[in-house]
Amino acid sequence: MSESLWIHYARPRPHWYRLSAEQQQEKRAVWAELAEKAQQQGAKHVGQYHVRGQHDFETVEVWQFPTPEAAFAYWASLAAAAYNEWFAFSNNVGMQLEKPAYEYASS
Repeated sequence: MSESLWIHYARPRPHWYRLSAEQQQEKRAVWAELAEKAQQQGAKHVGQYHVRGQHDFETVEVWQFPTPEAAFAYWASLAAAAYNEWFAFSNNVGMQLEKPAYEYASS
């Protein structure tokens, strides 16, 4: 497991739906290239999940990064590519604890 975990909550902003399917796909393609580049630099995309229940967001995406700086650099690249203009978001970056507060029983 890597040292840093990035948890990204998101939902499309209303004006996202005014874009044509082609325009949305063009933007997604740019963001996918950035994700591929992050993976080439050691990031691991754990997955993207639909958030159910009472929540402000539609999806949660989980990544592992070698360092917190790598996670921040990936987010900065998405912001530079206007991702944050089209999606409302909340980000959390966590670092692996050297000594956890408690241990889970192994399964």
